[in-house]
Amino acid sequence: MTAVLWIWGITLGLVTLIIVPVAIVLLQRTLRAASAIERYTREALDAGLGIARNTEAVKALEETIAAAGSLLEASQKLAGRTDVIAKAVGTKRG
Repeated sequence: MTAVLWIWGITLGLVTLIIVPVAIVLLQRTLRAASAIERYTREALDAGLGIARNTEAVKALEETIAAAGSLLEASQKLAGRTDVIAKAVGTKRG
């Protein structure tokens, strides 16, 4: 029975003096790594939101270009009509 108690005591001592401190150190490293990952993720999210805000103008620009195409067609038709009217009135467009 004494040998069992000695083995149990030595095992308990090893766990207390070696395994628990090693586990604590490893858990602290894991916590630091997780904190760093969280910080980098937050920075990446902020950067991504900034990119999204800055590229919103591209959509508006595409809409402007589409509108400009129809405006160009209308202005060409208007120029043609103006020429017809100018010839009818006898003046030159300028």
